[in-house]
Amino acid sequence: MAVMNAQAIRIHATGGPDVLTLENVEVGEPGPGEALVVHGAIGLNFIDTYHRTGLYPLALPATLGLEAAGTVEAVGPGVTEVAPGDRVAYAAPPVGAYATARVMAADRLVTLPGSVDEISAAATLLKGLTAWYLLRRTYAVKAGDTILVSAAAGGVGLLLVQWAKHLGATVIGTVGSDAKAELARAHGCDHTIVYGGADVAARVRELTDGAGVPVVYDSVGAATFASSLECLAPLGMMVAYGNASGPPPAIAPGVLGQKGSLFLTRPSLMDYTRKREDLVAGAEALFEVLGSGAVEVRTISTRPLADAAAAHADLEARRTTGSTVLIP
Repeated sequence: MAVMNAQAIRIHATGGPDVLTLENVEVGEPGPGEALVVHGAIGLNFIDTYHRTGLYPLALPATLGLEAAGTVEAVGPGVTEVAPGDRVAYAAPPVGAYATARVMAADRLVTLPGSVDEISAAATLLKGLTAWYLLRRTYAVKAGDTILVSAAAGGVGLLLVQWAKHLGATVIGTVGSDAKAELARAHGCDHTIVYGGADVAARVRELTDGAGVPVVYDSVGAATFASSLECLAPLGMMVAYGNASGPPPAIAPGVLGQKGSLFLTRPSLMDYTRKREDLVAGAEALFEVLGSGAVEVRTISTRPLADAAAAHADLEARRTTGSTVLIP
């Protein structure tokens, strides 16, 4: 197979959305254990902005993106996980998804069922696998739990709300505006709290008859970390899985003891899917709830890959709801 020409969004320096440039690149043949994937849709995720700004450093120059869906064009020696012609998706390092095609480790690819199209997969896999490990592994939500989800109208937030409701939980969601509160409620959120409009911890205590919640899923970071801790019941778990407003402040372990022997974790999807069997199990669980209609991807915005800079700007300014997909 000859070298394939492709286009990619790359950065040569860290900074704002303006550092993203569309360039022509060459894609080589897949080596042992690798597959060449031609992308049909590419997922936009907040972690992409962390890579762009340097919060999560990359070796430069770099092509951004961790998530895409498409078709296997060719496979290298020893590949058994996928075959040419398979419809696949991935949500895994290394970066490089912002491209029309790329070579990817075959054991990081999952095969798409017929019920899931490429745009839905690219909009859902990384966020959906995140929701899976948060709800089923980090803290196993069960029927009767009342949980708190920050950024409940965001891409992960809307999936968390629906999946938690499917598991029988009561969901309290924090959001940035009345419009986002309405969106979260439309996806099943039982109670919404608008940032700046109420004392979040006091409202959570009111809604739980003073008990607090057993788990907080917080993707906002610095702006909400302190109030999220105050929402927890004794022995509760603070799951800090994102930094949309910046990294949370340092905290002394003794503070967790003072507030009720709390647990604090900073989980990563990459760790929860490091083993292929875990990756496949998570994807199957996600595709099952999507296929049954228990979880729906109702809000997907599509933009051309060339508009990645504008898409980053909108994401960071919180002008987006649901998921955004870049189309090559």
